[in-house]
Amino acid sequence: MTYNATPKDWFDQNRPRRIVGVGSALVDILVSASDDFVERTGVPKGGMAYFDPATIDRVLKEAVAPPRVVPGGAACNTITGVARLGGDARFLGKRGHDDFGERFEAALSQHGVDTALVHAPTPTGRVLSLITPDSQRTMLTYLGAAAEMAIAEIPPQYFQDSAIALIEGYLVYNRDLFRHAMQTAHHAGARITLDLASFTVVQENHQELKSIVRRYVDILIANEDEARAFTDRAEASDALRALSDQAELAVVKLGARGSLIAYGDQVIKVDPVEGRGVVDTTGAGDLWAAGFLYGLVQGWPLDQCGHLGSICGLEVCRVIGAAIPEEGWQRIHQLTHKEDGLKEVS
Repeated sequence: MTYNATPKDWFDQNRPRRIVGVGSALVDILVSASDDFVERTGVPKGGMAYFDPATIDRVLKEAVAPPRVVPGGAACNTITGVARLGGDARFLGKRGHDDFGERFEAALSQHGVDTALVHAPTPTGRVLSLITPDSQRTMLTYLGAAAEMAIAEIPPQYFQDSAIALIEGYLVYNRDLFRHAMQTAHHAGARITLDLASFTVVQENHQELKSIVRRYVDILIANEDEARAFTDRAEASDALRALSDQAELAVVKLGARGSLIAYGDQVIKVDPVEGRGVVDTTGAGDLWAAGFLYGLVQGWPLDQCGHLGSICGLEVCRVIGAAIPEEGWQRIHQLTHKEDGLKEVS
């Protein structure tokens, strides 16, 4: 069954389709680790905590497996995915004037992202992502230059002619910047999307996030843990209803069980995409959002938007890190058509 619940008055053919992401410019350091190793860091498994670079370096030295370094950051991962799907994508952030920063910006430009990156003498931020055998990831984060982004560095013109502004949930720790980004994008006419980022972020900033969502957010995206922390509802369906009371379009991602989408009086269950070879969930939610938001601005029905999200989420789970390789994008493009939505899979 196809649900024609897409808010077409938001994104008709006469409106822009650009998606702008605002978030932390970070480099991901990916390391395989045991559950015991993760427990010794003191970070709840599957969660995120902030550390100084010396602590991250110490934990990295204690790891047995060799690291892999790739560009990262939640909003950046999503925006890169939008660009790889053929969408009009822009990323706003702040990076260090160093080798990590040069590699970060070059990778975005190579993938077709319009970059609006501020340069700083502070080192580029990094995330040590510890990946356990069950493919779960736990993150130790040093924001570096990303933490120094200032209100004046997010001017209104960056959101002009944009359909969606994706504001990274992690930015809530810089509350003035977080609110400014929301306000500026809203006044520019963009629909505001917030991905709740991590259940630990929600727990630590519960009231601030609720206030922001009620005032600015049009599209609210969460996984089950984040939805539970935000709504205090244990069941995903109950949490979805509570989220939909706060935002016009709400999503709860269910991982390997698919996703739930609420818009108006409809609740849409999106089945998972079957596939083998899952090795790491890093970036799965970010790439799900890329597929979903790309389909949304194209005017696709919501079930097709969610299905494309599932396809992108599965492909990134087949590799270590949040970057889908070229062969993965080739498989995705074989299943999509920019005007007509998803083709039937034989």
